[in-house]
Amino acid sequence: MMPWEHAVIGYIGYSLFIHAFYRDSPTASETIVVVFASILPDLIDKPLAWEFGIFASGYAIGHSIFFAVPLSLAVGLLAYRRGSPRLGWAFGIGYLLHTPFDIIPSYVRDGEVPIDRALWPLHRSGSGEGGEFRGEFIGNMVPYAQWALEEATSGEPSPYFLFLLGLFGFTFLLWLYDGAPVAREAVQIATNRESHADDDRSR
Repeated sequence: MMPWEHAVIGYIGYSLFIHAFYRDSPTASETIVVVFASILPDLIDKPLAWEFGIFASGYAIGHSIFFAVPLSLAVGLLAYRRGSPRLGWAFGIGYLLHTPFDIIPSYVRDGEVPIDRALWPLHRSGSGEGGEFRGEFIGNMVPYAQWALEEATSGEPSPYFLFLLGLFGFTFLLWLYDGAPVAREAVQIATNRESHADDDRSR
């Protein structure tokens, strides 16, 4: 999955959790945390593999259950002790949903289950050959953009592409239902600044 797809999955998972157990919507800070956590495994592994050659591929310690579970528990405990348990839930849900949704699409598209992505260091995926980060990133982005364009202009888009469109649409509607967190706060800040500026001019 691409980073924005992971962010969508993380937000859906956390929003549904908050509605189910807290009867509430995500706040701006929780939304930022869950989106950050949902892409954090890639932020850890991809640069270390592609730029520095530390790992054989972009699926290493950040994607491993042996790192993800203890990290999520530690962050959750820290958040609880600081009186912000929901931030801990946001981090844990976002982070722990990442690797399964790197595996599931491979099974849906290719019938393969690359479980080795979640079992570093017991299993290490990749050939050990890498390049610099920008080149690898572009090398992944260009084929994805070409695929998306071909699917969008095709008279018969694939089920997976239709699934992604539905996923993005559902997430957008859910985000609106939640009150558009982050955007809502940004508008409030801008409105308050304008109000203060008007007050200063009137004095």
